[in-house]
Amino acid sequence: MKVSSSSLLITLLILISVLVQTNAETLTCTSRRSPCFLKKMTCPAQCPSRSPKDPTAKVCYIDCNSPICKTQCKNHKPNCSGTGAACLDPRFIGGDGIVFYFHGKSNEHYTLVSDFNLQINSRFIGLRPEGRTRDYTWIQALGFLFDSQTFSLEATKAATWDDEIDHLKFTSNREELVIPEGHLSSWQSLESNLRVERTSNKNSVIITLPDVAEISVNVVPVTKEDNRIHNYQIPSDDCFAHLEVQFRFYGLSSKVEGVLGRTYQPDFKNPAKPGVAMPIVGGEDKYRTTSLLSANCKSCIFSPAGVLDQKDALVMDYGTLDCTGSAISGNGIVCRK
Repeated sequence: MKVSSSSLLITLLILISVLVQTNAETLTCTSRRSPCFLKKMTCPAQCPSRSPKDPTAKVCYIDCNSPICKTQCKNHKPNCSGTGAACLDPRFIGGDGIVFYFHGKSNEHYTLVSDFNLQINSRFIGLRPEGRTRDYTWIQALGFLFDSQTFSLEATKAATWDDEIDHLKFTSNREELVIPEGHLSSWQSLESNLRVERTSNKNSVIITLPDVAEISVNVVPVTKEDNRIHNYQIPSDDCFAHLEVQFRFYGLSSKVEGVLGRTYQPDFKNPAKPGVAMPIVGGEDKYRTTSLLSANCKSCIFSPAGVLDQKDALVMDYGTLDCTGSAISGNGIVCRK
């Protein structure tokens, strides 16, 4: 009896699929607020691991806030066209899916998120060429306050960009922290309430605060092409290394504040004008803090002993929305929740 080559190919593909599925990891939602609490779910064949050895491979994760209770694939590095992104000079995509710019001023600090149990601040760097009325700015550092602890990471200054040099610097509770270079190298706090994992050998990490937030970070320079297009007039002794960031939140309160945080309020009316080339949003005075690890902005609501009222919590995870189509790269409304 002859066996066709197509039949052999189909059989081989089935065997490979079974093998991959057998080696796939099983994940579990541990949040008691999750509709998927303690349910075991197998990773898809396209992304069988949550920590793949290949830094370019997609990773497996669970959307624990979704009633579907299904594992999914995602990229480890920030998606600057996705919800919760803060990239470029700085261009945000809010929880409401709307694109907006918040410029601030160079060498000042602004609150991106302020909730009862979480504070995330940023430090802006930038320059103002002669004849400009405002600074060109980029996010150079992030500061986290949670429980009674602090954590920060920043992009270190460099005259010229070198991919073979790590440009990330960390602190934990205001003391310098060293996380060895190398894909999947990681560090976890003694209380297990914060974990940092490198998602490439250098310059990329993912920060996890269990049941609170997940933040993907990548360090990049201002490229010569961006400098040419926007006429930033970047000096020869500074490539303005800065952060690309994407936030994913779990159960923010309806009172959450901050440049980005307020866009997750259920009834927030975004002042960004749709359809314009650069919809700029203000709020510098409301969200300015005195340092990277301070929660003293005028609209900040964080408290070191902050406890999220369960009846005020929102079960949501806008940071994982995958808005497809031509609207992704446009202005104004990108997608709706």
